[in-house]
Amino acid sequence: MKKYIILIPLYNDWKSVSKVLNGIDLQISNWDADVSVVIINDASTEKRSGISANYKNIKSIKIINMKKNRVHQRCIAAGLKYIYKNDNFDRVIIMDADGEDRPEELNDLFKKANENPNKTITGNRFKRSESFLFRICYVIHKILTVVFTGKLIKFGNFTCLPREHVELLINKAYLWNTYSSSVFRTINDRTSIQVVRGTRHFGPSKMNFFSLIHHSLTIISVFLKEVIIRSVIFIAVYSFIFFDRFSLFYFFPILLLLTFVFIIYKISLRSNKRELEESLNNIGSIDILGDPNSRQ
Repeated sequence: MKKYIILIPLYNDWKSVSKVLNGIDLQISNWDADVSVVIINDASTEKRSGISANYKNIKSIKIINMKKNRVHQRCIAAGLKYIYKNDNFDRVIIMDADGEDRPEELNDLFKKANENPNKTITGNRFKRSESFLFRICYVIHKILTVVFTGKLIKFGNFTCLPREHVELLINKAYLWNTYSSSVFRTINDRTSIQVVRGTRHFGPSKMNFFSLIHHSLTIISVFLKEVIIRSVIFIAVYSFIFFDRFSLFYFFPILLLLTFVFIIYKISLRSNKRELEESLNNIGSIDILGDPNSRQ
């Protein structure tokens, strides 16, 4: 019987994750697999509540309590590092805690994984539930990514990876920066399912306009080489076209582009393999729900 771990990064979404866990427990009822959940608690400021110690189909729930907040993407990286080092599993599923990754999609993910045991399965979004403004910003993010990298990344965190692909990822420094583009760059042996991006169960989204822009630039930074090559080609063609009438006005787009490339370069420097290797030092405690000897 295959062993699955569902890895959930979390910051203060205890009420939401309780509902997500109930959905997971319902959806996996017919799985021929052992399913455990690992929650990476990214130094939440709110007290844990609402999570049951006993589920019908979830074998166990482990909560890894981090001492310092390292933000969502680094939380995923640390979680992958932890389970690879400490847990026995065949595949891991990454899900968000807020309900935007819907438990209703898990059966399609499980079926696809069984059909493709050596592939990473991504949940490609074909429908979103966010506000109109957010969707506009998301389209801009996609356009920027395609223009500067030539890559179209259709998935987010909702993925299913075999153990050997986890090993590949945790040895890449850029995983410390961003998850989805790390999967895109590192793992070629992928297939996908179509998913609907759900709505948050409770509270407003932690992603605002500025954090979305930063998230977009961070994704692009994983492909720094492609950004530089495309920028050099643009500058060469642009300079050739406007060589006869070159002035400060015509130089402005080049200056803007060079500024953008510099920002991408600076963000790429945050891809720190040493910090990824040492991320488990940030673990403060581990709670195993249902175990009378676990810390609460």
